[in-house]
Amino acid sequence: MMKPIFLYLLVLWLLLLSGCATTGSRHTIKGPVPVDKSLTETPENQLLNVSIEVFAPGDLPKNEKKATGLSLDIRKAEARYIPEQLRATMESTGYWGAVRVVPKGMTIAELLVSGTILESDGQKLHLQITAQDASGRQWFHSEYRDEVDASFYQPYAPPEEAFQPLYNSIANDLARFLKTLPAEDITTIRRVAELRFAADIAPAAYSGYLQHDASGQYTIVHLPSYDDPMYARVQAIQERDLLMIDTLNGHFDNFHREMEQPYTEWRKARSDEAEKLRKLERAALNRTLLGVAAIVGAVFVASAGDGYDPGLDALSDVMVLGGAAAIESGFNKRSEAAIHRDSIEELGVSFSSEAKPLVVDVDGKTVELTGSAETQYEQWRLLMAKIYSSETGLSGTAN
Repeated sequence: MMKPIFLYLLVLWLLLLSGCATTGSRHTIKGPVPVDKSLTETPENQLLNVSIEVFAPGDLPKNEKKATGLSLDIRKAEARYIPEQLRATMESTGYWGAVRVVPKGMTIAELLVSGTILESDGQKLHLQITAQDASGRQWFHSEYRDEVDASFYQPYAPPEEAFQPLYNSIANDLARFLKTLPAEDITTIRRVAELRFAADIAPAAYSGYLQHDASGQYTIVHLPSYDDPMYARVQAIQERDLLMIDTLNGHFDNFHREMEQPYTEWRKARSDEAEKLRKLERAALNRTLLGVAAIVGAVFVASAGDGYDPGLDALSDVMVLGGAAAIESGFNKRSEAAIHRDSIEELGVSFSSEAKPLVVDVDGKTVELTGSAETQYEQWRLLMAKIYSSETGLSGTAN
């Protein structure tokens, strides 16, 4: 009677698993992953430009032990550092046009890649990545997880990025989807991106050129004429916008270079401290268990004696004292572990202070590249709308 019920439950469990799998794929990286590079030169008009948003830092672990040495300051720094690693990887493949890291919230891109840091502690990196083109089509929404052993960082700084296989996997998936698109689809994506920018800068003139449905998909209703002077001005403003983004991107790149050394050292030190902490906690547990066992044994020896027996009493005393010493040793080890915890936290605070955002000068204006970089870009978009208005006499409002 039990077998049919067991089979039924097994089938139900498998169906539940398959249902969960439709929400997005998960990739656990095992070993090296070679990056896929284009073997042929792609015509320039078929190259999509890529914007990689500054990642969302995600949440720190709720478990106090797992969160030791981590901080939101570190996560925010990683949220700017990791996109640069992905940008460099994608740039090396030859499949794309310009690949830029951009402030969060810039949604008008031929291909927009966004991400959230789900876990990052020096030994593990777990990202959620979404890729969506200008037409509103989602390429994928996937999770990528990679892990390195603490020995990877020993005894010196590693010669390569610890999680390069993860970045290669993301780049390979993007290239794989790109290869499924026919040439006319790529042309359409580029045109939709241009028209969305025009509608953003001058909605009164160009919002009717695109249709936007409830599912978020954009379709072209009609195209501007090739000699439309207002559209030519919009395209000129878009060129200025790309120059501004390139300026911001250059500062993100500088930030990445300045952060690389302290970040590598932090990951190396935290991994080493975490490994020592695990060993100390195991040693403390073993010593405490031995101490308890010794005391229990002493009680048993004492109770086994029939009346007064100097030999058994002496053995019992020795076992009690030895057990107490072992327990005390275990407590001492735990105190040492706490010192290492403090050391990890100090490393985290130290890293946060070293990875403070850069203050840069853009066209004579001082810009801070965390938080205020996004504000600066918003101000820039409003400025472009004013430029369009002054040049055409028409109202321009950048969203």
